[in-house]
Amino acid sequence: MIKYILGIITIIGLAMLSWLVYLYLNLRFDIDKIVNYKPPLTTQFFDKNGELVANIFEKENRLYVDYEDIPPRVIEALLAIEDTQFFEHGGVNLDAISRALIKDIKAGKLVEGASTLTQQLVKTVLLTREKKLIRKIKEALLSIRVEQVLTKEQILERYFNQVYFGHGYFGIRTAALGYFKKELYQLSLKEIAILVGLPKAPSFYDPTRNLKFSLARANQVVNRLKTLGWINQNEYQEATDSVPTVYNQTLTKNKAPYIVDYAFKELRKNIPNIKEEGYIINLTIDLKAQEIARQALNLSYNNIIKRDQYFRSVAFKGLEVYPISLIEEQEAFTKTLNGGLITIENNTGKILSLVGGVNYRESSFNRVIQSQRQPGSAVKPFIYQQALDLGYSPASYIADISRTYEFDDEETKKANTENPDVNESDTQTEDTSKKRWQPKNYEEDYKGLITLREALVHSRNLATINLVNDIGIDVIYKGLKSYGFNDLPFDLSITLGSFGVSPMEFSQAYSMFSNDGIQVKPYLVSSITNRYKQTVNFEPEEKFITSPEQAYLMTTILEDVVKKGTGRMANVDGIEIAGKTGTSNNNVDAWFCGYTPTLQTIVWFGNDDNKPMRRSETGGRAAGPAFAYFYKNYLKLHPEIKRNFTQPDNVKTTTLNGEKEYYTETSKLPLNKTRLLEKNQVQF
Repeated sequence: MIKYILGIITIIGLAMLSWLVYLYLNLRFDIDKIVNYKPPLTTQFFDKNGELVANIFEKENRLYVDYEDIPPRVIEALLAIEDTQFFEHGGVNLDAISRALIKDIKAGKLVEGASTLTQQLVKTVLLTREKKLIRKIKEALLSIRVEQVLTKEQILERYFNQVYFGHGYFGIRTAALGYFKKELYQLSLKEIAILVGLPKAPSFYDPTRNLKFSLARANQVVNRLKTLGWINQNEYQEATDSVPTVYNQTLTKNKAPYIVDYAFKELRKNIPNIKEEGYIINLTIDLKAQEIARQALNLSYNNIIKRDQYFRSVAFKGLEVYPISLIEEQEAFTKTLNGGLITIENNTGKILSLVGGVNYRESSFNRVIQSQRQPGSAVKPFIYQQALDLGYSPASYIADISRTYEFDDEETKKANTENPDVNESDTQTEDTSKKRWQPKNYEEDYKGLITLREALVHSRNLATINLVNDIGIDVIYKGLKSYGFNDLPFDLSITLGSFGVSPMEFSQAYSMFSNDGIQVKPYLVSSITNRYKQTVNFEPEEKFITSPEQAYLMTTILEDVVKKGTGRMANVDGIEIAGKTGTSNNNVDAWFCGYTPTLQTIVWFGNDDNKPMRRSETGGRAAGPAFAYFYKNYLKLHPEIKRNFTQPDNVKTTTLNGEKEYYTETSKLPLNKTRLLEKNQVQF
């Protein structure tokens, strides 16, 4: 009978052993996720100075740390509280299992675990957290297998990067930066103790929620270190008494949402898994300059609102009840008014700051990138540059006189053609298919013959239109196309900027002036480094437009725009500024496009629904102050920047009518005004 029972036991034992061997052999492929460990990693954006701009991730916020970058004290603290015999066992600690088994039998249920760090890693990566015997057996077998394939150091590296530390932080480096704003090597003993105590119950011990319990758990870790003799009495006492500062931060830490949105949308076109691959993306922006730009935009925005409110209060002073239409109009204006600002480096196109609106939380629509707004008079420098390159000079005279233009009204012509009641005699008597256009200067006057410089400095519409007529609309059209403008109307309205352009596109176009005749494409990403430390750098994209000396002639004119023309409100003491205002029809759009010797900034304001602003909200008044605010404060931040434009050697100077004037071999000085009148027999 005994032999029979022993036989049964032997058979059962052999069967169990065979089953375990079979199970073990079939689990050999299951550890691939641990051996070839490639967890999802957070992608980080940094500014040009190495300051974190934002984190982006899909589901798990994880920043990887290599084993050699983990301080020994961090490893000691973890082993002290979780697995003191880690370097002695082979994946499973039989002594710990025996102790836990006795306690479980006494309690009649599973009350204590005996998992090694290897088992915890296996459970986290490969298995579920359910407490079932089959899962525990698999866990033990897999742990033994992992220990045969990986070194202890490799196992620890994977553990520290895989485990959840609460508050949305996966991996110990993520937790250190999140809770304490420190890298691992900067942590105090108490901070280390808080971190290694978290995996047992991450939510419960989260120091941002339950600091008292978190500190108590940390003190258990410190006490264990003291008991093992791994720290001395002084270290123990100091750590026990200390209460570290804990930060309750957002996971993304996004300091420049308009910029991060734009960068992400551009990058994911070629990197679809960008949120999980742990890229280090170095941006061209300066976060300090970005903050100045944000303040500048909001300052001008608030001033526009205040002026509008003041105007309405004065205009309707004495009325006991405001008209409903006025109240509705005011509310709509306040809600739809917005702006955008972009600053780039002149010679590289690197974007230094980009603010796509006055409040990202209210609207994530990026007006710098996504909007298409009419530039108004801000387009004039491109027309005048063509004139300069064709031989005009800043001192050349053009006619600032009024003209009436007739053009075909295609809709009326089509209606007349289709209407049988309109006969030939009717159309001969009065051609209703013709429309008239009589453009005006903003001041509603004209000055006769004025210099090209004066016409642009004071943004004279009539002079500009007459200049375009002299050059030819087809030439101007082709020229603007070559500068990068699209969807242009083939008529004289092109002269006044009657087409759509985004501030980003405008910034690229304007760089032909700020960068000595060479356009540069604005770009935001300077380099990308993947998880394997491989780096790709990005370089400027350039396009030759005109020579440095010809571009400099335009700079001298645009300097006068700021000194004594429509851009006076953009002036800043201590640095030379060139720029141009732009106000579209009915004050729908207000621009200031300007540059210094090293930087260029485009500012735009308008209503998102394209409703007009008040007539006084011109480019100079609405956008100019934002430009000035940015540069006043940027100079405080970087007083070392270049302050004066450099005059090319091929640019010559003379004195005309008591004023300094510039000319080149291409743009020679013209006849004087009297001789020009005589030669052309022009009368006014």
